[in-house]
Amino acid sequence: MQLLQKFKRGNSKKSHSKGHANYAYTTARVRAMKSKLLPKETYPRLMNMSIDEITRFIEESEYKEDVDELARQYEGVDLIEHALNRNLAETFTKLLNISDGDVNFLIGEKLKKYDIWNIKTILRGKYCNASTEEILDAIVAAGRLSYTCLSDLAAKATYEEVISELANTEYYPILKNYDGANLSEIENKLDKMYYTGLFAAVGGSKSKDRKLFEEFTRMGIDIKNLVTLFRLKKSGITDSESMDLMIEGGLKCKLKETERLMPLSFADFVSELENNPYWDVISDVVKPDMSSLIDIETRLKQHRLKSAASFSHVYPISIVPIMDYMLSKQNEISNLRIIIRGKAANLEDDVIKEQLVI
Repeated sequence: MQLLQKFKRGNSKKSHSKGHANYAYTTARVRAMKSKLLPKETYPRLMNMSIDEITRFIEESEYKEDVDELARQYEGVDLIEHALNRNLAETFTKLLNISDGDVNFLIGEKLKKYDIWNIKTILRGKYCNASTEEILDAIVAAGRLSYTCLSDLAAKATYEEVISELANTEYYPILKNYDGANLSEIENKLDKMYYTGLFAAVGGSKSKDRKLFEEFTRMGIDIKNLVTLFRLKKSGITDSESMDLMIEGGLKCKLKETERLMPLSFADFVSELENNPYWDVISDVVKPDMSSLIDIETRLKQHRLKSAASFSHVYPISIVPIMDYMLSKQNEISNLRIIIRGKAANLEDDVIKEQLVI
């Protein structure tokens, strides 16, 4: 059986079908799933717990099945890490399974980010001569590529074999240009391909749901580009070639303005930000002499979550509540991971807290 035959989860006809969409049913299921997310007040409680206490808490939560399933293979922090990854993959697979038609198609397109993440992870692993087990530790099988498929790819001896197995996929036109040394270039092209695919999924449709999906996507591009720009400026990078790292299609931020800011020093860049559409979100934490970008990135993530939740209330039977839930679930996993990793590294509580998005 060829590896390609194991790529797609579920029924491929269902996964690609458009038209009819069971939004009422899917959003009802999603509301029930979102009600099981950890409330905000949980995180301060977790901060006051030891690693063993956090582990017991997670074992008694919605992650119990995942912890129980993996307890024979892992323990401590490794157990929690793998349980979180497994739960995220199972959760998003469930979204694909409970949805039909257009909603299934849009969810699948959104989840391709995990397929791309996993392909990049496998290529990085081959580049660093990592073991199959080390590569699989970083895999999050939350897209359409199954864990079995990803395991088979990770077990390949060379990156050439990995790419050869992907020859009949949409990723191959980019991957075939990988020469073992230009990994950053390939990763950047895969990221751009992902967003191009999201816009293609909308397909110029005038339907409300596809317009909402497009707006949701464009705001995400704004946030991603702004974070990238901050990181470049903080690192002292002013080369215009860095514009290649930016994604086209933002909602409020135009690449022409980003190109104007690129040659500036960090201090000059900050002084020019008052006209940025997201200035009100970050203005009180931006300083010319700031030592860390954590506060800025946290604020932008919080803004994205709040915007998604707000749109979800306005359009309760649409793609938006589903996207809202996906963002919230990802954020919960991220927060739990930050806490458990921080505790394991003996970081100060204040250092851990500033990285949480609550």
